[in-house]
Amino acid sequence: MRTKEINWIPAIVLITYQTLLAIALPIYLYFYTPSLSLIIVSVVLLYITGLSITAGYHRLYSHRAYKVHPIIETIVLFFGAMAGQGSALRWSFDHRLHHAYVDTDDDPYSIKKGFWYAHFLWILEKPRPIDSKVVPDLLKNKLVMFQEKHSGKAMILTNFLAFITVGWLLNDYLGAFLIALWTRLFTLHHFTWFINSLAHTWGDKPFSQEQSAVNNYVISLLTFGEGYHNYHHTFANDYRNGIRWYHFDPTKWLIWGLNKLGLAYDLKRISPIAINKKLVLEHKNLLIDQLSAYWQSRRDDLEKQVHDISERLVEKIAQFNQLKEMKKEFKKQGAYVGEMKEKLRQEIKALKKSLRDDLRQWSALSRFILSCEPQLITS
Repeated sequence: MRTKEINWIPAIVLITYQTLLAIALPIYLYFYTPSLSLIIVSVVLLYITGLSITAGYHRLYSHRAYKVHPIIETIVLFFGAMAGQGSALRWSFDHRLHHAYVDTDDDPYSIKKGFWYAHFLWILEKPRPIDSKVVPDLLKNKLVMFQEKHSGKAMILTNFLAFITVGWLLNDYLGAFLIALWTRLFTLHHFTWFINSLAHTWGDKPFSQEQSAVNNYVISLLTFGEGYHNYHHTFANDYRNGIRWYHFDPTKWLIWGLNKLGLAYDLKRISPIAINKKLVLEHKNLLIDQLSAYWQSRRDDLEKQVHDISERLVEKIAQFNQLKEMKKEFKKQGAYVGEMKEKLRQEIKALKKSLRDDLRQWSALSRFILSCEPQLITS
């Protein structure tokens, strides 16, 4: 990296504070034992500031996955400033470019430039000017622009308030500074950076094989639910990252809770039909790639089965969606009664059974192809 390309202020601050913390924290822990109250308060602050980034900067501002009441927006921007990751405008601008140009030279934190570049080193480069065509909605948002105008002062002031408040409540200003402020910032920075590095390196790709983003449950534990990154890059506007009930996604739960309280609305959610269709098509591509290692005669037969079953599944998924829409429309018109209701119910029931049968065949075929030892092709 050439000297003229370095963004000196962030570079000095980020490198200095992490280096000094590596020295100061062990010394502090040698002489003092943090109280349970201090640890709890620090973790709470970590989660509040972290969720302000994931639910606020990321899903609200970068992807417009939902809308919120201005009070919630103010809270998000306040704690987002405390997270020490710059303004919502700059964060969202960089992130929209990341999605538009993922894995290319125009990706601000491309994993193709190396793990540590994606994790941290990209921040040390001079940022590109904000293009109004990328964030026109945010440039019209008065709260976002107020935070942008005062971003440096906001970061210092919010963190100072956190330090003073925690120190006063626990009568431990040294612990408040080192744990609730300094260590909390360090932890949150790296948790967020894991999304750019680990979530593009370590995991599986059930929704899109073409780009580097992966799904990883472990990463979701460290990133407030952002570890289902392959899904997110495939369906970026969904307010969820973890789509299953058992997926750890506290950001999703927060947004859902705000919606139930009337403080969040217009939640964008990809339909199960679209998700299942994408899963089938991606798995089909994976199986075809696997079959490239088989004997020619056997490969042709298996490829035909893959194409036939996947096409049936996609067609039936589309039919199922059509029937659900018909049911919804009939209910709206008050026509979902009598023979019409029974006929539609029977059609949906039969289609579900047929889908289950095809899915069983698909699963068996997948297990067979993926478990077999690849064979060399001899033409």
